[in-house]
Amino acid sequence: MITVLSNQFSLINTWINELRNVELQNDRMRFRRNMERIGEIAAFEISKGLEVKELEITTPLDKIQVKEIAVQPVITTILRAGVPLFQGILNYLDKADCGFVAAYRKHDANDYFSIKQDYLTCPNIDGRPLIVADPMLATGASLIEAIKDLLNHGKPTQLHIVAAIASKQGVETIQNEYPDAEIWVGVIDENLTSKGYITPGLGDAGDLSYGEKLQR
Repeated sequence: MITVLSNQFSLINTWINELRNVELQNDRMRFRRNMERIGEIAAFEISKGLEVKELEITTPLDKIQVKEIAVQPVITTILRAGVPLFQGILNYLDKADCGFVAAYRKHDANDYFSIKQDYLTCPNIDGRPLIVADPMLATGASLIEAIKDLLNHGKPTQLHIVAAIASKQGVETIQNEYPDAEIWVGVIDENLTSKGYITPGLGDAGDLSYGEKLQR
């Protein structure tokens, strides 16, 4: 299942427009905050489908039966570009546990790339919803590698994937690999370049959030 959040929340269009706009991209704090906002909306929507439990609490006047999330999710992201989107999800699902994957595109002399993953740390995901935040779902290659590694460490009850911008091809690749996953995306762009970048896209989300990286 895929949900395009900008179809439901008109503000997301404004945030994505600002993420894309080269005249605004030098404002790193605005860029990070807009990514966070998309993560917050996604977390709100994901929460509607999480299992709930009933409990009793005491107010200053009485006791009352209430509902809240029964099993807290595990939120994960791919460093470093995913951190602002991840933080937005965590802002709302603030009792969740968290995991991190370090992966990057290793480019050759022709600027083609393979996925290199050097690090993963994650709490137990068995019997818990798993949320994976990746701001740019381009080819889907790095996301698939990250999810495969995560699933080697447990079996979640639900798999949610959150992206700010996805390519049509990337979405189809993830759906083919993980047909039961729920995908939450701000907007879908039609095309990838010949070198695997989303177009029109927004550029490098990690560089725009934190500064241009040294080339490996």
